[in-house]
Amino acid sequence: MEATATPRTQEEVKAGTAKVTVGEVTLRKFELSDVDAMMAWASDPEVAAFCRWEPYESTKPLLAFLRDTVLPHPWFRAICVSGAVVGAVSVSPTSERCRRELGYVLARAHWGKGVATAVVRRALRDVFADLEPEGLRRVEALVDVGNLASQRLAEKAGFRREGVLRRHYWHKGRARDMVMYSFLSDDPLPE
Repeated sequence: MEATATPRTQEEVKAGTAKVTVGEVTLRKFELSDVDAMMAWASDPEVAAFCRWEPYESTKPLLAFLRDTVLPHPWFRAICVSGAVVGAVSVSPTSERCRRELGYVLARAHWGKGVATAVVRRALRDVFADLEPEGLRRVEALVDVGNLASQRLAEKAGFRREGVLRRHYWHKGRARDMVMYSFLSDDPLPE
């Protein structure tokens, strides 16, 4: 499956700034051959700062993750800009069939250009189209309280903030608070 998303440019985000060309944003299933492209962003400490994993230091463990986790995952897609893999988006099953959890990661060079917002909106449309007949009613996004950019992204993508889950998960040596966002199947799908 390949899906096209239309990103907003910096010009649309901040009136008066120069227009930034983002290129065509698509989603597709990962392939083992994507490991080198993944390494470019998965090894970046700033990209990994709010992720559950530490920056990768070699392609061998990343290839194992790609082979053992990403490829068999029911909804894990490569984010591509003009054909190049620049990130990932996943919608993962939970213990309840009516809900899934959204996750995404994007190369730093593409931050602030509307790529992630476009991808999350597209992922919502696609996953509800694919899974609503099977009982999906809710997609959740758990965002670290310190990750203000991801909080803004969730809100721009149409998620509703529900509250803060205090000391909800262990992250890189300490218990962290998470902001709970949700998008329901009957919420208006973002454009």
